[in-house]
Formats: sequence, C-alpha cells, structure tokens
Amino acid sequence: MSAITPLPCQRHLFEIPRDVSYLDAAAWSPLPRAVCEAGEAGLLVKSRPWTHRREAIPAQAERARAAAARLVGAGTDDVAIVGSVSHAMATAAANLPVAPGGRVLRVADEFPSLRYAFDRLAAARGLHVEEVPRPGDGDWTAALLAAIGRPGAPPLAIATLTPSHWTDGGLIDLDRLAPAVHAAGAALVIDATQAAGAVPVEVGRWLPDFLAFPTYKWTLGPYGLAFLYAAPHRQDGTPIEENLGNRPPAAGARRYDRGELNDPVLLPMAATGLELLLSFDAAAVTARLRHLTDRLEEGIAGLALAAAPRALRAPGVLGLRAPGGLPAGLLDRLREAGIHASERSGALRLSPHVWADEDDIDRCIAALRREP
Repeated sequence: MSAITPLPCQRHLFEIPRDVSYLDAAAWSPLPRAVCEAGEAGLLVKSRPWTHRREAIPAQAERARAAAARLVGAGTDDVAIVGSVSHAMATAAANLPVAPGGRVLRVADEFPSLRYAFDRLAAARGLHVEEVPRPGDGDWTAALLAAIGRPGAPPLAIATLTPSHWTDGGLIDLDRLAPAVHAAGAALVIDATQAAGAVPVEVGRWLPDFLAFPTYKWTLGPYGLAFLYAAPHRQDGTPIEENLGNRPPAAGARRYDRGELNDPVLLPMAATGLELLLSFDAAAVTARLRHLTDRLEEGIAGLALAAAPRALRAPGVLGLRAPGGLPAGLLDRLREAGIHASERSGALRLSPHVWADEDDIDRCIAALRREP
C-alpha cells in the first residue's frame, strides 16, 4: 500500500509573517484570509442591518451545520450548533439516563469542559468517577482498556474520552476503545476538540452517543461556536436552554441548538473554515502534521527533552517533557525568537497545522538547541 502524500503547505492562505513560527494550533488557530473576509462581510450585516435581509441568515446556519456534519461523517440532522464544547458536554450529561452505582471513566488531568458536567452528573446520580492515571509507558489506550474490563469494578456507565490527551498529544485510540465501551453497555461521549480538522473523525466508526468539537482550533474558524453530534437515539432529549429555534417541532439534533443561533458573523466564518478543510484530503492533512512533528522530534535528538514514541502520540501534537520540568522562561524565549507554543501540565506542546512548513520546524529546533 503506497504512503499517503502529505498536503502541501497552505501558508499562502493565511497572513502569517515569514519570521513567525506559529506552532500552537492546539490552543487556537490563526484565521485564513477567506475566513476573515467572511467575518468582515458578516460585520457589515450587523452594522447596516437595513441593507441586508435577516431571512437570509438561517441559511448560513444550515451551511455551517452541513459542513460540520460532513467533517465527522454525520447526517446534517444529527448536528446541533452550540456555543462551546462545555455547552455541548452539559447537554450530553443532561441527556444520558444512568443508574446509581455505575462508573464515569476518563483519563487523569482531563480538560475541564469534559470533567465538570459529568462531575455534577455523578454527584447527582450517585456515580463513581474513575480517572485513569497517566501510564508510565505512555500507553493511554492499554491503560483505559484495562480499566474498562477491570474485574470487580462497578459497572461502566459512561466513558468520556478524547482521541488524544490535550496536554501533550498522547494517543487515545478510539478505534480500539469504542468497541470495548459499547461491549460494556456504556454510553460513549467524545470531545473531538484536538482531533476534528487534524485527523479523520468518523462517528460511524466510533458510534458515540455524543461528540463535540469547537471551531477555533484545528477547524480554522472563530471563537465562540461549536458543534454537537447526537446519535439518533439521543435526539429526543431536553436542551439545557429553551429558545424559539429549538422548541418542538425542531428536527433531530436541532433541539439542542443554542439561543441567538443566527449570528451573521460567526456562522459564515465557521462555514468558510470548515469548507476549506473539506477541500483538502483529510488523510493528506494528517500526513502533513505527522511529517512536521516527526521532523521536530528528529531535530531535538540528544537534548534533555523527551516525547512519547510515535506510535503513542497523535500526528499533530508533539509534547516534550524534561527531567525536573521545563526550563524557567522557556516559552518567553521561544516567543522572542518568533516561535509560538504552549506549556500544558509540564509539557512543551508544539502543534503545527496546514500553515506551517519545514522552515518553521527548523527555526524551533534551532531555538531549542540554543537552550542551556
């Protein structure tokens, strides 16, 4: 089987100066020019409403919904438009009937938006929350599989999982975990924040009860908007907010739509970013990200910085840890050199996307090699 050809660098679609190495897609992405233009056009709608027909805006909602559905292999009617992933997770938690005594399973140091709603649910319904500790060998998948099938454990009620750990890109293989969750008779809730737009996401493969992702990271869109996939058997629930648009007879997942849905700015921006991603081959995007993060790992060989083995990390994120912790002021020094990254839970998180090229990676490697 031939290797997948990585997507060529798409820097020309962005306004990124040549001396800037932006390796922080896992935090939030710069906007492509086309997305900025869509937002500027939307601002004119709001600033001069007498020159635009409000009746045209709902079509933008459906355009964005359709693009989000295509990105995750869902039907358009299966996707709700919400304000954030935390909004989506609150909706999911409110619509999962569970019996007392079961377990809510997640990884340790999980992102708050995937914790808080289910902590509240556990307290209200008498569930046990089990956090799988960070495995010493970096194999989250094996650790989670062991936890799912642990003899004598309370029955698994809900697994709240992500395709990779948000702090450092540690791989959480849902292709292996989803069947185990389903076999245990549990609900599966997926936060695809660090996956949608970076790796192929297919609800038909994982069969989640709910899956959510925002637009401001890998999907090249604005802040303040997210999408929630609800499986067909989870579409008769109760939204966490009532509004004119999501009252019956709202069809399918639309019953979970947020209020003030018809935003003339955010919707066309989100749709434009999603449609841009959809114009690329998803596997070619992933191949590009793997190429760039592998180049980073190879370039820092010999330094006191350790990454998880390639088979145990997501393609788009390289998390680097140092014995005793990262050097003080490292992020500031990288920023002064034009390199933008994040520190998360003791890891230097480097996350290039389609705008990054080999020069960006080599500039980062050179800066890290200059560190004392």
